[in-house]
Amino acid sequence: MHMLYNSSSYIVLQFDVPLQTQSHERHEDGPALRRGGFEIVDKFSRKEIFIEGALAEQFQEGVAALIEQGPDEEDLDDFIGRYADMGQQPVVMH
Repeated sequence: MHMLYNSSSYIVLQFDVPLQTQSHERHEDGPALRRGGFEIVDKFSRKEIFIEGALAEQFQEGVAALIEQGPDEEDLDDFIGRYADMGQQPVVMH
């Protein structure tokens, strides 16, 4: 888990987890199989969402394109907010 972004509105965490495989399924010559995604926490609504797969790739590409433009915090928060609005899971401390 890596914290990628922390503003007064949002936190974005990246998860990159290696997949467990059987010994006969290992790909010695290829890249290790991995699974991951991004957790986005909206601090004001106290909700979060975990995105993975195609949606996570779209998020990552959008952030990379935005960073090339030299965004300020408001620009990043606006972009992240589009994904955070999909969050339905309440943030629970345990």
